[in-house]
Amino acid sequence: MNFKKLQAIVYTKYGGPEVLQIKEVEKPSPKDDEVLIKVHAASINDWDMGLLEGDFINRMINGLWKPKRKILGSDIAGRIEEVGKKVNRFKTGDDVYGDLSGKGQWGGFAEYVCAREEFLALKPAVMSFEEAAAIPQAAMLAVQGLIDKGRIQGGQKLLINGAGGGVGTFGVQIAKSYGVEVTGVDSTSKLDMMRSMGFDHVIDYTREDFTKNGRCYDLILDAKTNRSMFDYVRALSPKGVYVTVGGSIARLLQALLLGPWISMITKKHIRIVPLKPNKDLIYMNGLFEAGKVKPVIDGPYKLNEFIEAFTLFSKAEHKGKVVITI
Repeated sequence: MNFKKLQAIVYTKYGGPEVLQIKEVEKPSPKDDEVLIKVHAASINDWDMGLLEGDFINRMINGLWKPKRKILGSDIAGRIEEVGKKVNRFKTGDDVYGDLSGKGQWGGFAEYVCAREEFLALKPAVMSFEEAAAIPQAAMLAVQGLIDKGRIQGGQKLLINGAGGGVGTFGVQIAKSYGVEVTGVDSTSKLDMMRSMGFDHVIDYTREDFTKNGRCYDLILDAKTNRSMFDYVRALSPKGVYVTVGGSIARLLQALLLGPWISMITKKHIRIVPLKPNKDLIYMNGLFEAGKVKPVIDGPYKLNEFIEAFTLFSKAEHKGKVVITI
């Protein structure tokens, strides 16, 4: 057992960013099938906020009254310092990144974390640690939403709801490589950034409801899922596809229950992305190295600026991905 102390962002009760603290914890030791990573950067995801705030679903996962998992952080990038004896894909000194949320393995907001090798990919030399930390969950949701579930095709009209966050900023870049016309929906403060990212049209949701303006889309990628499924169906072209990657639990349940019936009656399709962590990291490496995708980073914030970073994320005022350097 390695008893060296390290710093981590810790929480011992549910709440907002104010319950987070920097504390000293024991340095972890890797199991036989794990590697020990010195974390250089980590990014915040919606799932981190769900676990922090302790909504019903996440309390079922992480403890009803207080959190069992006390260090959040799934998307990390860093350098391997030690490898377990059953690890075959990596060696000491490798720069890696990935999503650690698989099978409940988190702990990324710390100086060191242990991870199973299947959760990781090698980081390209031309990719910074901050860029790598921004990729895993958001990019996987964008890829799996647009390609696997949305079956995106050239010439289509695509709308991304929640377009100024991580999923949306990856989504527009991926969609553009297919020759798709992309409309983005988000708040006023993000519209200029979205235009610079390549969105053909932007909609300020505080001023216009895209489900009521009469325009229709072949594919909708939704990172918010904050409306009735019938509203989304109204905004779809004939045989159009609506894909949700996250949002309100109630709305997700509505999509699950009503989707088959809506598809049967209207010939329009409602699909949910069950995230497959890290499945498309190699694909993203290729897009990044080809210059087709570049993560949008809000920050990066230093470790001692974690309250500011989490507060910004909790208010949904961030652009792209909020990254913290450890």
